[in-house]
Amino acid sequence: MDKLRIMCLVKIVPDVKNIVYDYEKNILVRENKKSIINPDDACAVAAALRLKEEFSADVAVLSMGPESNRTYLEDLIRRGVDRAYLITDPLFRGSDTYVTSKILARSIKEKQCDLIFTGVHSWDGDTAHVPAQIAEFLDVSFMSHVIKIIEGNIKNREIILETAFEEQRTVLAVKVPAILGISSDSKYKLPFVKYENRKKDVSSMIQIETNKELNFSEEEVGLRGSKTQVIKTYPMKMKEQKKIVVKTDEVGIDCVYKFLKEKGFL
Repeated sequence: MDKLRIMCLVKIVPDVKNIVYDYEKNILVRENKKSIINPDDACAVAAALRLKEEFSADVAVLSMGPESNRTYLEDLIRRGVDRAYLITDPLFRGSDTYVTSKILARSIKEKQCDLIFTGVHSWDGDTAHVPAQIAEFLDVSFMSHVIKIIEGNIKNREIILETAFEEQRTVLAVKVPAILGISSDSKYKLPFVKYENRKKDVSSMIQIETNKELNFSEEEVGLRGSKTQVIKTYPMKMKEQKKIVVKTDEVGIDCVYKFLKEKGFL
């Protein structure tokens, strides 16, 4: 097997820990709010860089969004990524997960990757649609909730990995090419930027792609090409649970009995 080629998909998302919600308009207030690399995607890049250390793999990142996202891609290059691609075009605005997957898949297809690393879900949407849909467009295997990559058999065009979903852990062999959804539970961490790379000019290592290169019609992308539309977005409101303290006497036992019966446990 030649040098392993890994493409990591990266989304830049609002920092939802500090986000403000407008309850009247039912929208997230994004103005002047900090954005970050989606945490799951950061784990995916970290996993790829780990393989780069082990097998001298070639690692690239691909992102879709405004040109201002260059800053985040430059940071990843300074951390060890070999190059980056940024898809940006006004024609793509308003694309749903289906159209986004189609755009990303077409870009990836031209780059002939062995492995495509993604996160499991994004903080701002949390649909988890995109990785599986890209796999369908490219007709390659897809495995999600990956927590560990067992590097031993990569040279045999097969990758051994461990997944964790709910309480079950599974070790699987997946043929290359494949898409792997790396979970934040994997604990892969991005390396620090080396001191000598802090101010390194890496602008030439980022390639901008527009619809001129991808060649979609206006009917295929954006709102016109989307199969779904977000009608309303709202945060989950948590109710404070009422705490009841009872004694270990007949009254307390009767209270617990009635509670369990009311909830359908008895």
